Amino acid sequence: MTERGQVVRPLIATTVIAAVAVGAAYTFGPGARAEKVGTEKAGTEKVGAEKAGAEKAGAEKAGTDKAGRSAAPKATRQQVEAETLTAADTCATSEKYPKRQLRGVWIATVHNLDWPSKPGLSPDRQKAEYVKILDNAVKRRLNAVFFQVRPASDAIYRSSLEPWSQWVTGTAGKDPGWDPLPFLVDEAHKRGLQFHAWFNPYRAADSASSNLPEGHPARLHPDWTVKHEGKLYYNPGLPQVRDWVTKVVTDVVKRYDVDGVHFDDYFYPYPGQGTRFADQAAYKKYGKGLTLADWRRRNVNQLVAQVSRAVHTAKPYAAFGISPFGIWRNKAEDPAGSATKGMSAYDSIYADARAWIKAGSVDYVMPQLYWPRGFAAADYSVLAKWWADAVKGTDVDLYIGQALYRVGAADTPAWTKAGELPAHLTLNQKYPEISGDVYFSAAQLVKNPLGVLDRIVKSHYARPALPPVLRQGSAVPAAPRGVKAAGGTLTWQAQPGAQAYGIYRVTGKDASCATADARNLVAVVPASVAPSYAAGGPGAYYVTAVDRLGNESPATRAA
Repeated sequence: MTERGQVVRPLIATTVIAAVAVGAAYTFGPGARAEKVGTEKAGTEKVGAEKAGAEKAGAEKAGTDKAGRSAAPKATRQQVEAETLTAADTCATSEKYPKRQLRGVWIATVHNLDWPSKPGLSPDRQKAEYVKILDNAVKRRLNAVFFQVRPASDAIYRSSLEPWSQWVTGTAGKDPGWDPLPFLVDEAHKRGLQFHAWFNPYRAADSASSNLPEGHPARLHPDWTVKHEGKLYYNPGLPQVRDWVTKVVTDVVKRYDVDGVHFDDYFYPYPGQGTRFADQAAYKKYGKGLTLADWRRRNVNQLVAQVSRAVHTAKPYAAFGISPFGIWRNKAEDPAGSATKGMSAYDSIYADARAWIKAGSVDYVMPQLYWPRGFAAADYSVLAKWWADAVKGTDVDLYIGQALYRVGAADTPAWTKAGELPAHLTLNQKYPEISGDVYFSAAQLVKNPLGVLDRIVKSHYARPALPPVLRQGSAVPAAPRGVKAAGGTLTWQAQPGAQAYGIYRVTGKDASCATADARNLVAVVPASVAPSYAAGGPGAYYVTAVDRLGNESPATRAA
């Protein structure tokens, strides 16, 4: 993705368009690329302006047999099966009620795009602003946030490796007097929201002329950096840079209760004024007979694989994924590319998402498809199918980065219509490979442009959804115990290893397929709160346990 900022940049269809686009891309976050209708060549807008095995111990300690059924003492298998149910594979499901679907929002910190609203706010004010974002996410039945913890070799958390971000206090390196990240993670988890830590890997400073604070890694290692068109970047061709980025990411994964690590679409700099990126010395030393372009792609691929291994070693249940620019390559450049005419991420910023998918070095890809249906240079309908085909038959999940920030934009007729973005979600239903959507960005989540989020909730998010399973084939948790309904309240015993509990209400006589999709799913209760739920209507209630990998237990009926 990209940190979306104050400027929108056009989809790059030619070198000329590419040059115009660079400024916005840098500033914005997860994918603020807007297509400029005025040129029709536009290509990409970037809001510039972030699989190891599951832990079986939890389920085993809780007492389960190989099928994941509760193995409570003094209960026969027949008794246990009478109290629980697991939807059979033959149960019919409805695409209108997907049981598993990632629904997320990017929260950009660079340039104070989303949080905090401006630097130097008191901790209480910062907390209040964040809680407002989360409450809006819950209101829209989202289940994940992608929070930018490292905008540019700085930290929105207490770090011994990199300085405090200027976007927190107004001064790079200045201690705000508290560590926001534990609060940010805990508040998300309290509301049943996954927290993914979003990092920008190669940006060293917002400006090449920035007065870097003492101890800044770019100040200690100027040989790691490249000044390029007014910005300061780490050189992706240096092994030391890859090691440093991996170290920074691993530090956060080990010290904070994050659910995943997320990279945006900033790798090598976006095309700008045509200036050559000054990595010739590194290429001469490490190129080893590769072309410059192939070497650059290899550098990025190596970082992706290295970070993936580190994340999964440090925390097996954590997800690692990337939000690439929406066009891998165009058919004119490669028969395997999409029928588009925009900037090629493969050729322009050396990001080869197909290679990551084939290597399995990411758990998911989240392409930023920030263009409407029918847009000549980059048709959403064309790209959604292309990406679905790209992950088909692999273990890599596909989520779509959606341009919520574009809704209402007058420069493109399609975005002036409140029905365009919901139509993207309808189109996605054609492709089982598409497992969810993430919206840029949190500021628009609060604003709800054209009332579009009301429409999305009504037509697509009428029910809550469990997150996709991170690793297929991992052990499922034990079914909840002690599930009781009394006085309009559902209660059960807290279960070790549970991240959340699914609550199902069944009004028909046949409950055998009650948990097959979300039509009966009335709530997902975070495990961090009391194991109870206020039953809101008649019927039989069932409770399931969900672990951090997304695995769901059999359902236990309330007595």
